[in-house]
Amino acid sequence: MSATMRAARMHHVGEPMLIEELPVPEPGPGDVRVAVHAVNIVPNLANILNMWTTWFPHSPLPTLPAIFGLDPAGVVEAVGEGVQGWKVGDRVYVNPGRSCGACRSCRNNDSINCASYAFAGYFGFSPTAIDLLDRYQGGLAEYMVAPAYSLVKLPANLSFDAAARFGYLGTMYSALRKAGAGPGKSILVNGISGTLGIGAALLAPAMGLTEVYGTGRDQGLLDQVDKLGGGRLHLHSLNDGPLDDWIHQETDNHGVDIYIDALGPGAPHETFLAGMRAMARGGIAVNIGAVAGDLPIDIHRMMDQQLRLIGSAWFTSGEGQTMADMVEAGLLDLSPLEHQVIPLEQVNEAISGIAERNGGFSNFIISPTATS
Repeated sequence: MSATMRAARMHHVGEPMLIEELPVPEPGPGDVRVAVHAVNIVPNLANILNMWTTWFPHSPLPTLPAIFGLDPAGVVEAVGEGVQGWKVGDRVYVNPGRSCGACRSCRNNDSINCASYAFAGYFGFSPTAIDLLDRYQGGLAEYMVAPAYSLVKLPANLSFDAAARFGYLGTMYSALRKAGAGPGKSILVNGISGTLGIGAALLAPAMGLTEVYGTGRDQGLLDQVDKLGGGRLHLHSLNDGPLDDWIHQETDNHGVDIYIDALGPGAPHETFLAGMRAMARGGIAVNIGAVAGDLPIDIHRMMDQQLRLIGSAWFTSGEGQTMADMVEAGLLDLSPLEHQVIPLEQVNEAISGIAERNGGFSNFIISPTATS
């Protein structure tokens, strides 16, 4: 095997990545080396690369120069000392969540709340995340090293391109699980036609959801989403009136049991608040879209109606494995997802071209094995 590999590295915030020849990384104890076949360029990557140090200075990027790339999928190519359950040739998705293994949360089997939790190839959630960020680089390279605990085994009927979309699908799946989604529960998803929101439409059949309400602004995208639901989706354009009025009309003034907000940081606060007003007594709201800023929540109504509001940032490797098992069993159909596959050399064009996506249906997939 060649001693070097092609990789895309960012040297300075706001500058394009450079394609370089770097040493192939060696897996340490507990790690594996993965030959990368696909990396999803998540919609927020351009903002992370250009604005993160200004927006969130206490949540670090890796030490530059660094290899980014949040959602890799590929083949196990080497196994480090002490690794059990994985072998060369396994097809895998690599969950970017990294944890220290030593803090109280990690010792309580709650690694996603690790005090040093980090997204390899993206950013960390606390100043102490920098060591994990620097130890485990991202997937925009021919090879990457990852801890064995991060792997999800892929069935034969799940392509690398589709698996590279697991990050946002898994974020929705974890939110649905935390909210107790299942048969008999009604759910509202703000932003159902976006990259996060479309996961609810795809996951609904696998989780037994029969009453799924979704909002968006682009009627054309909503019409595409409607075709996914087998009649179980009820969709509303925000251009046609307040969503809470619509929900109360649809549910005989009962409201929804679960409200998931998948709108991004630039979304208007009123849309989020309208979702809170659309909740039924005892309902739970989960924010996964990162609406930013201080919102005037009606705390008294939350008390009287026994409502809950929680944040959910990602998903575990175990939850990722469950999604892969759903695909293998034919319960989760990812065929509606569109993949624009681009070689590594065109990574900067992919990052800057995010606005050309077909809503949540399409994303750019970087393939280090593809040729330009």
